[in-house]
Amino acid sequence: MQPKAPMQPKAAMHTKAHPNAPLDERITGALVGAAVGDALGGPVEGYSPEQILERHGGRVHGVVGPWHGDDWCTARPLAPYHKGDGHVTDDTLMTHALVRVYARVRDHLDAYAIADHLVPDLMTEPRWIPELETEALPLQRIFLAEKWLVARIHYGHADPREAGTGNIVNCGAAMYMAPVGLVNAADPRAAYAEALDIAGAHQSSYGREAAGVLAAAVAAACAPGATPDSVVSECLSLGKDGTRAAIERVCEEASRHTDFESALRPLREAVAPYDTVGPDYRSPSLGARRPSRLHAIEELPVALGMLVVARGDYRQAVLGAVNYGRDCDSIATMAGALAGALGSPVPEDWAKTVAEASRLDLWEPAATLSAVAREIFGRDVSRRRAHEQAFASLGGPACSD
Repeated sequence: MQPKAPMQPKAAMHTKAHPNAPLDERITGALVGAAVGDALGGPVEGYSPEQILERHGGRVHGVVGPWHGDDWCTARPLAPYHKGDGHVTDDTLMTHALVRVYARVRDHLDAYAIADHLVPDLMTEPRWIPELETEALPLQRIFLAEKWLVARIHYGHADPREAGTGNIVNCGAAMYMAPVGLVNAADPRAAYAEALDIAGAHQSSYGREAAGVLAAAVAAACAPGATPDSVVSECLSLGKDGTRAAIERVCEEASRHTDFESALRPLREAVAPYDTVGPDYRSPSLGARRPSRLHAIEELPVALGMLVVARGDYRQAVLGAVNYGRDCDSIATMAGALAGALGSPVPEDWAKTVAEASRLDLWEPAATLSAVAREIFGRDVSRRRAHEQAFASLGGPACSD
């Protein structure tokens, strides 16, 4: 079960991160940063920047309450979820679930690991669900696109590598892929390949592609001396089709701005040709979320764009993502993971509030993944050396130490 007592930031969180932050700090920054972004974006998810401005009498600058106040438990379309007041959403629940899979397997993952470990975790292990304010199966909280994992793999007995085919194409897989990038820290190409394999169980088309590129972006952000521009460059070198085009267009526009307020509308206009949902987020277009090589999810390009606008600063990247509206909890989750992995510190007051309100230890998954990442790297080194020796024995060039 998840702990119910309020959680306090670990001592490491009081150390100001920097561009050459060590691995443990980057993993902590990315995972805590993702959860905090998720919690800040949750209460304004689905609304436009103009609606957010009117509802809050200005921009959101931190943790806010539910959109409908005390009527959150009955007001549609968000009922019965208590979004706001520092509660994380399904983005964080899925991220932590993936960390638990890494903790069990203690090696690189593939679609079969999702079938063997993630699916049972979602459907058999009750956990504290902040938005429901009770213990429940994660399956009872996650969105339909994530319930697809259980329906297709457990009940439908689909090949895990192909189970994502037929699901709506959205950001469902990308939103929890940060751990893949962290396990493959500073190796974007490996992160991209691993995430694509994992995401095959959940998504297809540009939803699967976004999962690969987000993992690559987080891995790139972990590289010593990484910058928002270097992260975007790695995304463009690996991304395919509409995903690559959308990232290029949005980040090109983002480079013209230095504050998120001026960037809100231009970034939406830049991503609109690639987004299938359409201008009214709550009334998707007929072609919404269908497979295509020409389109992209909205969330990843905008998260990267806000990272560029903020010059890598965590607070500004996340606030830009939150005030963008639409699927802003997922956008802020991605922006928070990227800024945290770059070494920009997560505001301690935000992290403390979210941990206490959600009644979750936001630092334990980071500590777990840090240990697992080191184990996996050790295995990678051993496997690589064995391959080098085998290749040399075949007459290939021997590698010098």
